[in-house]
Amino acid sequence: MLMSSGDKAAKLHYGPSTFRVLRPGQHVFCAVSGEVILLEELRYWSAQHQEAYASPEIATKRLLGEV
Repeated sequence: MLMSSGDKAAKLHYGPSTFRVLRPGQHVFCAVSGEVILLEELRYWSAQHQEAYASPEIATKRLLGEV
């Protein structure tokens, strides 16, 4: 069976205020929880660590080194 880009995780380059799609897909995974994050719902990431986060709480804990 052929997979569409929606069946795979996207690969992104995270900038300070936006991200660039390097490999098409519909989602990425939270770097901490592993939760699927649809690209249209992606709001939290770290440009420094090149990671996506599922919530502001997870992002804050990660950036403070708590997880």
